[in-house]
Amino acid sequence: MINISTDKSKLQVEIIHSFLTETYWAKGRTIEEVKTTIAHCHCYGVYINEKQIGFARVATDFTVFAYLMDVFILSGYRGKGYSKQLIEAIHTDPKLQTCAVWMLKTADAHGLYKQFGYSELQQPKKVMERLLK
Repeated sequence: MINISTDKSKLQVEIIHSFLTETYWAKGRTIEEVKTTIAHCHCYGVYINEKQIGFARVATDFTVFAYLMDVFILSGYRGKGYSKQLIEAIHTDPKLQTCAVWMLKTADAHGLYKQFGYSELQQPKKVMERLLK
């Protein structure tokens, strides 16, 4: 049985950093940068018997907007529905219930997120971004 917690003191930063630096979206992120992102976001750890097997974070104002990012389940634990349980826990978190706008970026997990109501941009001409890296 998994446990999903928002208690940042339980997060195993080395595991998070190790996983993220192997991804297409966070390659090269330093451990200090990972610590900073954790400090400034609402975070979720996924655990089995106190061992962290997953993570996600939400950049949010807790009122209007939520941006989901750095979602992962370690490879040895995939295919068991843990990512779905994680996304469900995030979406039902009482602290985020008034957020009407949710966003994320993904190159390869569209199928997962579509199950939770995400779609391609409905009005892409209204969305802008500024990329520095």
